[in-house]
Amino acid sequence: MKRWIAIAAVLAAWACGSDSGKKAAPDSAQPAAASGSGGPVDLTGAGATFPQPLYSKWFAEYAAKTGVKINYQPLGSGAGIKQLSEQTVDFGASDAPMSDSDMAKARGGAVLHIPTVVGVVAIAYNVPEATTPLKLTGPLVADIFLGKITKWNDSRIAAVNAGVKLPATDILVAHRSEGSGTTFIFTDYLSSVSPAWKSGPGKGKEIQWPVGLGAKGSDGVAAQVKQTRGAIGYVELAYAKQNQISTALLQNASGQFVAPSAEAATSAADAAVAKFAANTDYRVSIVNASGATAYPITSFTWLLVYKTQTDAAKAKKIADFIRWALTDGEKDAAALDYAPLPASLVARLTPRIDSLAPGTPK
Repeated sequence: MKRWIAIAAVLAAWACGSDSGKKAAPDSAQPAAASGSGGPVDLTGAGATFPQPLYSKWFAEYAAKTGVKINYQPLGSGAGIKQLSEQTVDFGASDAPMSDSDMAKARGGAVLHIPTVVGVVAIAYNVPEATTPLKLTGPLVADIFLGKITKWNDSRIAAVNAGVKLPATDILVAHRSEGSGTTFIFTDYLSSVSPAWKSGPGKGKEIQWPVGLGAKGSDGVAAQVKQTRGAIGYVELAYAKQNQISTALLQNASGQFVAPSAEAATSAADAAVAKFAANTDYRVSIVNASGATAYPITSFTWLLVYKTQTDAAKAKKIADFIRWALTDGEKDAAALDYAPLPASLVARLTPRIDSLAPGTPK
């Protein structure tokens, strides 16, 4: 009981002071400034918070280069899908692909999924006794989040961390308290490596967590892990780096333990792309991809656009921006801890962008 009181106190202290002296969080729900100050907006979008730091940079750079102003509201993947479906924005953005049901509800007809970058979800932990990065397998991570493994010195964790000092500390699971694309990616991964997870909590933007404490946003999860000894959580790689939190090496499908990185995520995407069918619609999962250097918890994040556009001028602006993003824009990805798309995928996406039909009535 004392431990939980202490944890509650930590979280309360964080909630009161989390906004002071801290970098702007990528998950913040503030509008991503489009492009310079003042003047009319050319395009509007809404959706995923996961790629917000990169999209903000892209929109500012693109406005400076072309004069085209884009206003983006980072309201979450679900909101992005909803607003696109209701045609209140020119494009949506999501970390989870639209379901068949979502697609059927879209008022503007067929929706194209355009991958933009590869996101990396890291397993962050607070075990100061471990002076080298911990190794974890997929089944271990699943059983920790299922509440089946409750101590850091559990024999199963020790078995893959020979020589590492593991304390008898309780494991405190931290997870998102609200629906998020990051949760979808993480639970998609757990479902791919653990039959018990797949048949239990399953995957989704929001699930019923078996154990743990919830926190809002990746910044909340990162703060909870950083301030609570024995905690473990899942966050976008940028948050772990910004908060200087330890991250685990994860065993991939090839049996190798790999650290989360942009390079390892691009490797995962490259391996997955090689297996895509010629007629793929890119609503695909790339978690647990094959390849010795592939990091297993990776995912595309997508721009969502109607294939058929009623406004020819906007159709051209959307297509031109996406072409720029997938070429010049990709160069910004790694510096912000995203993985650029593999060149093999960019080449395959070009005809998809060209398929936008400007000015054709729906």
